Amino acid sequence: MFGNFTRLAAVVVLVLASTFVHGWRVRASDHWATYEGGEGPGKGKHIVLVSGDEEYRSEEALPMLGKILARHHGFRCTVLFAIDPKSGQIDPVNVNNIRGLELLDTADLMIIFTRFRNLPDEQMACIDRYVKSGKPIIGLRTATHAFNIPADRPYARYSFQSKEWDGGFGRKILGETWISHHGAHNKESTRGVIAPGMENHPIVRGCEDIWGPTDVYTVRLPLPGDSQPLVLGQVLTGMSLQDPPLQGPKNDPMMPVAWTKTYQGENGQVGRVFTTTMGAAVDLKSEGLRRLLVNAAYWCLGMEDQIPPRANVQTVGPYDPSYFGFGKFRKGMRPQDYALD
Repeated sequence: MFGNFTRLAAVVVLVLASTFVHGWRVRASDHWATYEGGEGPGKGKHIVLVSGDEEYRSEEALPMLGKILARHHGFRCTVLFAIDPKSGQIDPVNVNNIRGLELLDTADLMIIFTRFRNLPDEQMACIDRYVKSGKPIIGLRTATHAFNIPADRPYARYSFQSKEWDGGFGRKILGETWISHHGAHNKESTRGVIAPGMENHPIVRGCEDIWGPTDVYTVRLPLPGDSQPLVLGQVLTGMSLQDPPLQGPKNDPMMPVAWTKTYQGENGQVGRVFTTTMGAAVDLKSEGLRRLLVNAAYWCLGMEDQIPPRANVQTVGPYDPSYFGFGKFRKGMRPQDYALD
C-alpha cells in the first residue's frame, strides 16, 4: 500500500514539475492552449490568439507567437484553434468551429489569423462583443478576409464581401479586405521595407530584415480612414531574401504590408489596430517579422513606452513550421501538442 502511494506521489510531483518551464507555466485544455506569462511588462494582461485558416498554418504560427509573448514578455496568452468536434483534433479545413471564443470576454488584446470562417451565431457573438468593446486588435495575413458568412445570418456584416460593412470585418475594422495577390503566389517573396517617415515609430523598433516567402497582397491606395502604413512590401524576383526587387509596376508604388489604424466600439472606446498581410508560419522564421508583431502587441495595448530597443523574440523550443499550401496541415494534432514544450 505504501509502495503504491509512493509511486502515485512521485507521478504527481513529475506532472506538476513538468508544467513549470523556466519560471512560466503551460496549461492545456481539450480545445485551446494557454501559456501563463511570468514576470515582464505584460504581466496581468491576457492576449487571446484566434487561429483558423486552411493555407498559411496559423495553427502553428500563433502558438509560437503566444509562447514568445508569454515567456519573454510576461503576457498570459491563450491560443484557440479550428477543431473537429468529433475527434477533438485541430482541423483548419473546418470553417464552422473555433472553440473557446468566450475567452475573448477576459482578453485585453485579440490577435486574429482566420480565413473565410463561417462560424455559428453563438461563436460569432463572442467576436462581436469584443469588437463592440473597442478593445485592440491585431490581424495577420488572411484576417483581411477572416469571415465568409451568408447574407441571411445575423453576423453577415463581418463577411469579406459585406455591403452593410463595406468589405466586412477586414475593411471596416482592420483596414482592408481580400482583393487579390499582388506578388506572384509562391514565386515572388516579400521584403518588408520601413515606410518613409516611419523609421522612428515604436512598432518598427529593431525590425531589420523583415522577409517572408508569402507574396504581397493588393490593397487599395490610400488605405481608408486613419490607416498609417508602417511597412511596404517589396516584391522580390524569387523566394529568397537575397533575391533582387522585381522591376516594374509591382514595386511602383509598393503595397503596404503592415499598417496601424483605429476603430470605435459601441461604447465610444477607441481601439488600436495593427494589421499585416504577412504572418504565415514560415514567415515567422524572420526575426524582424516576429519583432514587428511583438512590438505591435505592446503598441496596441498602449505600452509603446515599454518597447525595448530590440525586443526578445527568440523562438521558444524548436520551430520548424510547415510550408503554406492547402491540405498540408499536420494531421492528428491537438491543442495539447502545442501546449507542451
